[in-house]
Amino acid sequence: MMTMRNKSANRGGFRSGFKNQRRNPYRGSAVTHDKYIFKALDTSARQDSVYEKQMAFSDFPLHPKLLKNIASRDYFHPTKIQAKVITPILENRDLIGLSATGSGKTAAFLIPIINSLLVDPKKRCLVVVPSRELANQIQDEFNTFAQNTWITDVLIMGGASYSTQIRLLKRNPQFVIATPGRLIDLYNQRYLELDTFDIIVLDEVDQMLDMGFIRDIKLIISKLKPVRQSLFFSATMSPKIRDVATSLSKNPVTVELTEQTAIKNVEQNIIKVNSAVGKINTLHELLINTAFQKVLVFSRTKHGADDIASALSIRGHKVDSLHGNKSLGQRMRILSMFKRDQINILVATDVASRGIDIPDISHVINYDEPATYDDYIHRIGRTGRIGKGGTALTFV
Repeated sequence: MMTMRNKSANRGGFRSGFKNQRRNPYRGSAVTHDKYIFKALDTSARQDSVYEKQMAFSDFPLHPKLLKNIASRDYFHPTKIQAKVITPILENRDLIGLSATGSGKTAAFLIPIINSLLVDPKKRCLVVVPSRELANQIQDEFNTFAQNTWITDVLIMGGASYSTQIRLLKRNPQFVIATPGRLIDLYNQRYLELDTFDIIVLDEVDQMLDMGFIRDIKLIISKLKPVRQSLFFSATMSPKIRDVATSLSKNPVTVELTEQTAIKNVEQNIIKVNSAVGKINTLHELLINTAFQKVLVFSRTKHGADDIASALSIRGHKVDSLHGNKSLGQRMRILSMFKRDQINILVATDVASRGIDIPDISHVINYDEPATYDDYIHRIGRTGRIGKGGTALTFV
């Protein structure tokens, strides 16, 4: 446990009677503070927990162009989720993958899907995701693995140009990445047919349901062709999520990694905010430490994120905020600045952070506690990616 002290007053306040848990306002559960404390694995153990060292990507029956693109990323050994799911997807099996953030899941389904599209150019794939940021991240990774091939793709999401998306859809792309709202909108306008896709991927289904997309997802599933390959990925499996998985898949292979695998790479601790210090000053005192190289700070609200970013900027930090009130163009520009180290601190809300896949985030700071433990897992999974170390600190 860490305690910070300085001379300023606490303007953020500290709710009376708040003891050792954060009440979940949605599900009635609570997160105890001891869940925020964990000693990370050492370097060798981290690598062993993530990679399947006895296997190589060359062991899979993959197209030569795809193997060349994988090698260009210096990928040699698959992660544990990749080792488990690539073969059944190559065999055209339906699959349910339960895997925490930071496990290499995106490449786990992209690699065999790209292989299938290379082997059969008539096949089409639809990937449905909860957020624009995740959609962009998947497209970036897809473009890496599919470079110098004939596979065409399009990104369908709100906040971007209708005319551009319609124009690209008319070219009948093999690979479509979409958020639910814009996908259904374009479907209703008859710019695409959902029964033309041979492979369907629902990614981060738990987040889609949390964001209220359950009806959209059920509608999308109802319009798909009956004979298809269905791939389903989620970090958790609630009864509602199980219903969606059952309606989507037929005799699926189920692959489950332990929920904690990805976050065992993350050093986790709490910071007790002294009432004579204040949260902003506590945060500032942390961030002036040179170890805090690239930091993702979580706020519970959009306005809170702006306030935190403004307060840090006044104190001389290179910082910006990311939330749903900002346009798609603003959000993409801010993420680009964060990736390129033009800013080294990003203050974000939970929803806006979905899909942030930046491998060198050194610290995640929960300025406001998460509502649920699932939210906590998603937050701290932004650091410690794919076997790297990271640190997560939670203000209490």
